[in-house]
Amino acid sequence: MREIAQKMPFGYEPPKDEHKGTLVYYDSFQHVTDRELDVAAYTAKDRSFSKLVLYPLHEQSVKRMSKDEVSPFHKREDRLHEWRHDRGETNVIVERLEIKRKKYTPIDTALRHLAETYPKPLFLLLSGDMANLFASFSSFEEWIVKIRLLLTEEPSKLHPRLLQYKHRWEPIVKKD
Repeated sequence: MREIAQKMPFGYEPPKDEHKGTLVYYDSFQHVTDRELDVAAYTAKDRSFSKLVLYPLHEQSVKRMSKDEVSPFHKREDRLHEWRHDRGETNVIVERLEIKRKKYTPIDTALRHLAETYPKPLFLLLSGDMANLFASFSSFEEWIVKIRLLLTEEPSKLHPRLLQYKHRWEPIVKKD
């Protein structure tokens, strides 16, 4: 059999990858419902992100940040894996940095890890309360110019820094 050489027409450029960046859902996932996870997956697809990273927080991180009680990390992580499997999501990753460290992980350390590991630009999906908490940290102003925020809902009372950087975030679910 004779091999047929394939030629590219002059000026041919390969198609560009339309998927760019990473959407990171940063939460304890203690009270996040399957519907909220579905909205996050839909947002990642709708906005053409190459990956959706679910970043569950270690119990120590949650305790330091919000004083809320949470179930053990492995139970919350198993639930996320189960959701991903049930939906057949291939571009969803459950990040394990917190369980590798086995202790409190400052958000700066988490963001540095995410920025080094996943494709840019980096978008952080947060609840309204978590966004207010993130805005209260001293490193917020350093990070907000490097990342964008998407909020699951707009908080009723905004932190002053969130107001100052209103152009760097938006809610994904609009209030009617």
